[in-house]
Amino acid sequence: MTKADLVEKIAAESGLTKADSERALNAFVKTVSAALKSGDSVTLVGFGTFTVMDRSEREGRNPKTGESMTIAAKKVPKFKPGATLKNEVAGSN
Repeated sequence: MTKADLVEKIAAESGLTKADSERALNAFVKTVSAALKSGDSVTLVGFGTFTVMDRSEREGRNPKTGESMTIAAKKVPKFKPGATLKNEVAGSN
């Protein structure tokens, strides 16, 4: 599903216009990104939790040359789905 598809679904589900739906989606993404950047987590009960995880420095290999290299430590976003989301997805088989 693309962003345009998601905006269309949000508009249909909420009764908002596509323009309002896109603004709401952009505001959500911007707000979650800002919270994660400042070190906070975002929890949507039933849906899941967005957090930031510290990934430590590690050894890797250049796939082209096979040469060993060090991959620097960094922070990465992480999403842990909530129980309701897990049940929705598992029940859709």
